[in-house]
Amino acid sequence: MTMESMNMPLKEADPEVYGLIRQEYDRVMGTVQLIASENFPARAVIEATGAPLQHKYAEGFPYKRLKKNNQVREWKKDGRYYEGNQIMDQIERLAIERAQELFGTEYACVQLFSGAPANECVYEAFIEYGDHVMAMDLANGGHLSHGSPVNYSGMRYNFMHYGVVEDTGIIDYDKLAKDALEHKPKMIVAGATAYPRIVDFVKFREICDSVGAELLVDMSHFAGLVAGKAHPTPVGFADVITTTTHKTLRGPRGAVILADEERGKAIDRAVFPGIQAGPHLNEIAAKAVCFQLCMQPEFQEYAQKVIDNARFFGEEMKKQGFKLVSDGTDTHLILVDLRDRNYSGNKGSKALIKAGICTNRNMVPGDPRPPMQTSGIRLGSPFMTTLGFGNDEFAKVASWIRRVLDDIKNDEEIEKVHNEIAELCQSFPHPDFLL
Repeated sequence: MTMESMNMPLKEADPEVYGLIRQEYDRVMGTVQLIASENFPARAVIEATGAPLQHKYAEGFPYKRLKKNNQVREWKKDGRYYEGNQIMDQIERLAIERAQELFGTEYACVQLFSGAPANECVYEAFIEYGDHVMAMDLANGGHLSHGSPVNYSGMRYNFMHYGVVEDTGIIDYDKLAKDALEHKPKMIVAGATAYPRIVDFVKFREICDSVGAELLVDMSHFAGLVAGKAHPTPVGFADVITTTTHKTLRGPRGAVILADEERGKAIDRAVFPGIQAGPHLNEIAAKAVCFQLCMQPEFQEYAQKVIDNARFFGEEMKKQGFKLVSDGTDTHLILVDLRDRNYSGNKGSKALIKAGICTNRNMVPGDPRPPMQTSGIRLGSPFMTTLGFGNDEFAKVASWIRRVLDDIKNDEEIEKVHNEIAELCQSFPHPDFLL
């Protein structure tokens, strides 16, 4: 490859890939994005993610633990296995310091590639294969890496699952406490991917203390709400916290582990050389940018707006005749129960995407359908809040969803809704800085 070809912009170097990226950008900006785990990052985050930092191997950490006390870290040279990491060390240290400041923790590891490996590292650090662990059931809103039998977590550890009271959609804390006393788990996992209410960290801490269990809080979905001071923090209650950085935090794809310094040594060892090798420095730089942006006053306004929009959206969905799990939300997502209809969440979500509304099928408590069909759909407010949607727009979206799902075989009505959505989306300014 010549230097001339290396300097070619993407549009010229690979028109095919460029065209596909452009198509995806146009799809996103011309439709209503309601997948609760998706968001649109800031320009600075995108620029940092694409920065020329991918070339560098940086296995290890930008610090060494002091010999006089293995639990204390100190910034030192020679924490890496490759030379030439002077600048990379500064980038990772900055990301660590900002993560600690943002969430108020003694320790942060910013090298994690994504949420599932972050959870894997925590399990590796603090429990043994075959140990008893408790986590939320997948059908009640949990995550694959919280002990699903088809996931590494369920294969390696002896998970038992707690759920919600079906009538209320709220975690059954009494049964959770009773089961914990009976089975004496080594760890209890709090946090979910489809639970619309605030998790009671006080109760989880009390239950863990009653059986001597570690408390892992996976706050991947609501971390941005915590950072924006719009949601209670698990810091001070959890022994270890994991989170992705690309959902409500509006950062790059990746994850972080937070804890106290005492547990940091075991986490370090589990991350490297345990689970991961060379970190992705471009993503770590983007995480540093993300944390800095989250510390700005306008991010607090954004986080509260995400919750306000979700609550309003949920009430509008109820006005349109839909049943919501737990009858509403405290967070950024709502879960719609479609069991009173003669089709699955899968069919409902496919009808909605034809109309320009992007959602995902989701199981609901007591769901009689399998995971590939489901009886519900999950809706989230972060992405469209990022692009400027408010009450008026979310009221329209609720009405459009009702028009589509009341007559999902009516292609003419679906096309009408699609045209109305496209017109609304075009009225909002789009961040056109990608290409």
